[in-house]
Amino acid sequence: MENLLVKVAEKRVLFTTSFVIRLALVIYGEFHDRMMVVKYTDIDYHVFTDAARFTTKGESPYNRSTYRYTPLLAWLLTPNIYIHMVFGKLIFILCDVLSGLLIHKILCLRGIGSETAVRVCSMWLLNPIPMGVSSRGNAESILAALVLGTLLCLEGRRMTRAALLYGLSVHMKIYPITYALPIVLTLRTKHFRKDGEQNKWRSFIDLFGSFFNREIFYFASVAGVLFLSLTALFYYMYGWTFLHETYFYHLTRRDIRHNFSPYFYMLYLTADSRWSHWLGLAAFLPQLILLLVTSWAFHHDLAFCCFLHTAIFVTFNKVCTSQYFLWYLSLLPLVIPHLSLSAKKGVGLLILWFAGQGIWLVPAYFLEFKGYNVFLFIWLGGLFFLIVNCFILIQLIVHYKPKNTRKTVKMM
Repeated sequence: MENLLVKVAEKRVLFTTSFVIRLALVIYGEFHDRMMVVKYTDIDYHVFTDAARFTTKGESPYNRSTYRYTPLLAWLLTPNIYIHMVFGKLIFILCDVLSGLLIHKILCLRGIGSETAVRVCSMWLLNPIPMGVSSRGNAESILAALVLGTLLCLEGRRMTRAALLYGLSVHMKIYPITYALPIVLTLRTKHFRKDGEQNKWRSFIDLFGSFFNREIFYFASVAGVLFLSLTALFYYMYGWTFLHETYFYHLTRRDIRHNFSPYFYMLYLTADSRWSHWLGLAAFLPQLILLLVTSWAFHHDLAFCCFLHTAIFVTFNKVCTSQYFLWYLSLLPLVIPHLSLSAKKGVGLLILWFAGQGIWLVPAYFLEFKGYNVFLFIWLGGLFFLIVNCFILIQLIVHYKPKNTRKTVKMM
């Protein structure tokens, strides 16, 4: 009993401390923005707030140029206008801490002891990267909470909640649509015929039929209805602008500004070419192939498969910025307890990951602040970072040892 109380106390201290640190960063950011030329608050936060201001006037949030998100986000941040500008940041840091709680619950459900789960959670809750991102006013923590909530409900077989959260997450940002195939493969009927004596045609029929069961139909129906309902509502309110800015823009986007993507230099050089649009679409092909292979190979462990999906999607995307790293870093704690990597090798991979970013950041600094023509060096740095990410992913796959045990925990 005493040990249990100690563990509960440790958990409360961790979550309380992580929230207080984030709150302190939000308060510091207010003073920093008033005193410094280079602001602490992310420029996107001002975009969100401006969109919310248009919403409070009964106008379209897309009247704010560069607002390319769902109107839900603008609605959510209307208290920025009515109450205080800091309101949205408080939501983001709360979602950040909530993500840590969801990670803890998923780990316990996957058979990890509570004490170990708390230590793993600290890698997210005390991580300076999500701390800084959420306290600066970036909304990625909302999506992290939605994705983790979906995985928790799927692990606990709470299909209605899982489908609703998944439909909402895809509406908020389109990339979780890549999880659809792993989820379907996980929910398909597992006990189809595998008798070696049956003919291959019968085996194919059984395999194909395994994709048509009640759980898959129910999950797809609930998630699809929610997604389509929100899409229809906002299309009615804001028309084609909503569809373009929220979804189609991200599919056809050709960002020629410097970023980590291995495609950025090609898109930069071909910006005025009549083939530029098709080159941008062709960039999705390596992603698609890798995601399909990953889905089939690792769908038996949904959390690990979603982590690989996200890391591959970000690494091979035609636009890749630092905030995208949060998409897979939020899922990494679900993977860590099952890795057979030594602490020395794990630290080495972490150093390599940061070194890859550092090599890219050096020429990016000279371009951004000195105006030097170093596009080629930025591209080479991006290629090196691509190689580093691929190497790390291979190491994680090789050293991943999933456990089959499950524990029952109280769902939220």
